[in-house]
Amino acid sequence: MYKLPPLTRKFWQFFSATTITLFSFGCKDQNRKASAGEIFFNGDILTMAGDSAHYAKALVVDDGKIVFTGSQAEAMTFKGDSTKLTDLNGQTLMPAFLDAHGHITQYASFSQAADLMPAPYGKVMSIPDLQQALRDYISANKIPPGTPVIGNGYDDAIMKEHRHPTAQELDAVTTDHPLYVLHTSGHMGVANSLLMKDMGISYSTPNPTGGIIGKNESSKQLTGKMEENANINALLFLIGKMPPVPIEETYKTILAAEKEWFANGQTTICDGRAVPSNISLLMAANQKGILKGDYIILPDYDTNADSLDMLKKYYRKYEGHVKIGAIKMTFDGSPQGKSAWLTQPYLVPPDGEKPGFKGHPIYSHEAAYNGLKNIFKHGMQAHIHCNGDAAIDEGLSLMDTLKKEGLLTKEMRCVLVHSQVCRPDQVKRFKEIGIMPSWFPTHCYLWGDWHLNSVLGKERAFHISPLKQGLDEGIRFTIHHDAPVTPPDLLTAVYAAVNRRTRSGLILGPDQRISPYEALKAITINAAWQWGEEGTKGTLEKGKIADLVILDKDPLKIDPLTIKDIRVMATYKNGMQVYKR
Repeated sequence: MYKLPPLTRKFWQFFSATTITLFSFGCKDQNRKASAGEIFFNGDILTMAGDSAHYAKALVVDDGKIVFTGSQAEAMTFKGDSTKLTDLNGQTLMPAFLDAHGHITQYASFSQAADLMPAPYGKVMSIPDLQQALRDYISANKIPPGTPVIGNGYDDAIMKEHRHPTAQELDAVTTDHPLYVLHTSGHMGVANSLLMKDMGISYSTPNPTGGIIGKNESSKQLTGKMEENANINALLFLIGKMPPVPIEETYKTILAAEKEWFANGQTTICDGRAVPSNISLLMAANQKGILKGDYIILPDYDTNADSLDMLKKYYRKYEGHVKIGAIKMTFDGSPQGKSAWLTQPYLVPPDGEKPGFKGHPIYSHEAAYNGLKNIFKHGMQAHIHCNGDAAIDEGLSLMDTLKKEGLLTKEMRCVLVHSQVCRPDQVKRFKEIGIMPSWFPTHCYLWGDWHLNSVLGKERAFHISPLKQGLDEGIRFTIHHDAPVTPPDLLTAVYAAVNRRTRSGLILGPDQRISPYEALKAITINAAWQWGEEGTKGTLEKGKIADLVILDKDPLKIDPLTIKDIRVMATYKNGMQVYKR
């Protein structure tokens, strides 16, 4: 199995963070109807309890928990001299959203990089735009020669050239700085010539296990493109060359990222594929008490395989505001980046590949089996990144095998993350084996046209993130934003799940659309179930934690095409307001 290079302290400082405040699960006498902390009323109070929408007239919070939902008259019997009365003025109160899959420390790290995202989140719509953004970043930050530069979020699916930049195009930006630009998927990037020279990469350099170094066979030149583990190697090398970052500055970037999650209505935050540095700093920051959200860590298997005994101490139970949710494995790459592992060829092969290209696995079958077996032997569940249908086949097959061997048990809530290119027969297997998908319907909106015309063709593109079939098969599923692939924006994920409308206005698989209520369940009670927290989060019911969000409009009562325009007005964690618009 491929092992990543040792991590440096500089990498720790750049890629890690988090901090957390301890909270009490205790609450006052539930029978006492006096001096509650806060009463919410006069709005759409959507409880998310049950299979259809249910509204309460008022909600009462005390000591960080919900103590009553029901009529306004009865809620007011909880009013005391110090009780805060919050008039919703017709706005919508509902459970705070839960991040089913994201990468907050990576998001925080790349917030310091040059922003190369296209619309609707950025402005880089062409390679000249990318070049200018990098020049402006180097100039604005007065980056001295020799200091590495990272850009993040370029998207060949959206840029007008519909290709990756080349090393030569990055050389036109700078030959004085080692430069690397990371694709929006996070699974690949492009290096300039100076960076490749510093890394000792030449045309004769072999591909690392689980990775690809881009080479132009005609010209016998390096393209600069790095995929999967080659991409990780480039990032690690570059970060290792960066100036040390004071730990307090690292904390500031995490606090800023946390505010982004709160501003998007989320109080439970995921740090997926966490390397040891992320984990160590999150645990340390948990003692420092500077963060307010609940953090669920998914340790990366490759870099934590020898630490599973230690990690199990934090498995599925919070120490303060931090816990280990599952161990993360990554079986393939990105569909929009054309590195996902498919059973049928890409419609248009990616740069440097011939017709018939189907992508590739990151692990051998044996290595994948042994990794999952090790996780299950330690009594922990697994989340597996599987985008292409070949990767999904591998994930489902291995889960089924390990279930039959008695290692995958019923109480383990294992997840295949993304599961984008998911065939109808595979949806049925999720149900049969008892595995949960976490789908990524935002693809329909952001990359739907690209999937249709370049990646997959109509039949496969129309069935990405097959949410309606999942409902019909009786599968509980979540949806996610995968930040920093997109910002931590779950309302756009809900919009995409409901409408499946592409940028050009095409409906990508109309038969896979779901109702706004079912989409909201996927980011509230279903996500709480995924994390084993359905008893404390995900609905507005007595005894649950008062993690709340106020929206300016009710997603169930507006034109579904305007769901992504809904604004988060306030977010509450444990009954305390942590964000106000």
